[in-house]
Parts: sequence; C-alpha cells; structure tokens
Amino acid sequence: MAQDKNVEKVIIVGSGPAGWTAAIYTARANLQPLVFAGRPKTVPTTILPGGQLMMTTEVENYPGFPHGVTGPVMMSYFEQQAVRFGTRIVTDKGLNPDVSNPDDGHSYAYQDCKRVDLSRKPFVVVGEDDKEYTAHTVIIATGATANWLGLKNEMRLAQSGGGVSACAVCDGALPVFRDKVVGVVGGGDSAVEEATYLTKFAAKVYMIHRRDQLRASKIMAERAKSNHKIEFLWNKGVVDVLGDNMITGVKLKDTVTGKESEQPLGGLFMAIGHTPATAFLNGQLELDAKKYIKLKDPYRSTTSVDGVFAAGDCVDSVYRQAVTAAGMGCKAALDAERWLAVQGVE
Repeated sequence: MAQDKNVEKVIIVGSGPAGWTAAIYTARANLQPLVFAGRPKTVPTTILPGGQLMMTTEVENYPGFPHGVTGPVMMSYFEQQAVRFGTRIVTDKGLNPDVSNPDDGHSYAYQDCKRVDLSRKPFVVVGEDDKEYTAHTVIIATGATANWLGLKNEMRLAQSGGGVSACAVCDGALPVFRDKVVGVVGGGDSAVEEATYLTKFAAKVYMIHRRDQLRASKIMAERAKSNHKIEFLWNKGVVDVLGDNMITGVKLKDTVTGKESEQPLGGLFMAIGHTPATAFLNGQLELDAKKYIKLKDPYRSTTSVDGVFAAGDCVDSVYRQAVTAAGMGCKAALDAERWLAVQGVE
C-alpha cells in the first residue's frame, strides 16, 4: 500500500476505558493514534468524554487501585498515559493538550466526531468543525449511555455522588449503599439482576415498575419474587428524586390512579436500559437488533468493514464494565496493528 503522510494510521473515536486503552497500545506501537474524544450532549453521537465513568464518583473494582479512585480521575490517568506515548487528541485548540494535572479542569474542548465515511479507503472521519481526517484504520469505541428518567435532581445527585447510579455492579457495594433501603427502577432482566445483586449489601430493595408485572423472563421474575429482600412497587413511575446532598427518597405517581406518594430511600439505581452511541455511523457498520456494533468474530474486534475495529460498550451489551472495555480496547489496538502490517503500512 502506498503510504501518504497526510493519512493517519489509526483514528480512535471515543475516550472511555476502551478508547484510551486502544490509544495506549497503538501509541506504544508507534502508530501515532488520533483520538476524537467526544463532547457531551452533541447530536447525533452523544459521546461522553471519558465514558460512563465520568458519572461515577468512586471506582473500587478496577484492578490496581486498592483504595479506590474516582471515575474522572481514573480516566484522566488513562488519558495522560495515552498522551505520554504520543497520542494526539482533536480539540478546539489543536492536537496536543496539556493533561498533566488530573485535578484541573481542561481549559479546552474536545472535538466530537460528526460523521464517518467507511465506504472508501482511506476512511474519512469528520470533526465538528467539518474538517476531514483520513485514516487507514478506524477504531470505534464510543460506548453506550445509560438511560435516565431525565429528572433534574436525578442527574444532579448522580453526578455528585448523591446516591443515584445506573450500575449496581459498579456501585452497589460502596459503603454509601450498605445496609440501606434502596430502589431499582425497571422491570426487565437487567433490573432483576441489579436488584438481586443489591440484596447482598442493602437492607431492602424496592423494584419500582410502571406496570403490574415484570418484563423479565419467567425464571428471572421468579428469582426476584422469591427473594425476601425484594419488594415490588407496581404501577409506579418516579416523577421526582428527593434530597439535597444525598437522596432521601422518591416521589411516585400511580400509573393507574394518578395518585402521588413518597417512598423513603437511601439509594436509587436506574435499570431501564442503555443506548449505544452508534447512530453517527449511519448504518455503515452492521449492528445487532439493539443497535450495538456486531463483530464478525466474537473473540476479535473485527467489524463488517475490513479495517474498522470496535471495542467497549458500543459492542458489549452484557458486561458493560471498565475492565472488560479496557480489555476490548487492547484487542482492537492489536488487531489494527496487525491489519496495518498486512497492508504494508509501517
């Protein structure tokens, strides 16, 4: 393959554990990766810089941090490590920001990926400023966003560590939730799994569901109903989350009668699904029924387009953990490096 110095060897779209790990590996392989880290609340990608860990105050289950670490600080460490080896990040102020202090807010804004053209080679990735970048390989690591109710106090308490979360496996064992009465919003298999997991630590778990029966599979529903720590609040929708610094409860509205009530809670977990950030691909990669990127080989990171690789929660609808996303980012980087070698790109 003829090499053009204006064509990037690899562009990485996304900056969660998968994206930064892919950047670390490709940078150490001297591939000079270029990262579109994303910008929150943009259309159509809604890629959150740093991924869902930016909504997590304390991470205690990631190896290497025996005393825990906040999600934003851990992602800043990932970013610093990637930049140390030569990763470049597309921002509003150039490609080489100073990320040396994890406690300082960035004085620049990341660029999001506006669209891609995977129908021709080299591939084209377009930034928010409509500038086009070309690359021999592209790694998609855009993640998935948890679905929230959209209540003002819900989001405020989730971002401040006030007892509202979208991941029981990530946060349920934290001291703030232990021996508390907590709630889980949702009625599917994931909600049952979250509620069952929480019974290991919480004094009691209320499952709050807008219907009069679970959407979960029969075996999962029976598991929840047979657990003495789980109680159901049927036909109830959460219309407000109560509390200033910490959650104190929720305001509920009966979906049948319209009557409102309050339920005291010491923690609240959203289990109403996730939305993968894949809309910006505009159908250019094969997706599954839930809009997650479909891999050609479940043990690899190869997608339906040769030379395009995917990793992290935009692929994984099952585990959705930082450590699994990081592992997938490693695989995507190695796959991209090997693909480039076969193509004769050094």
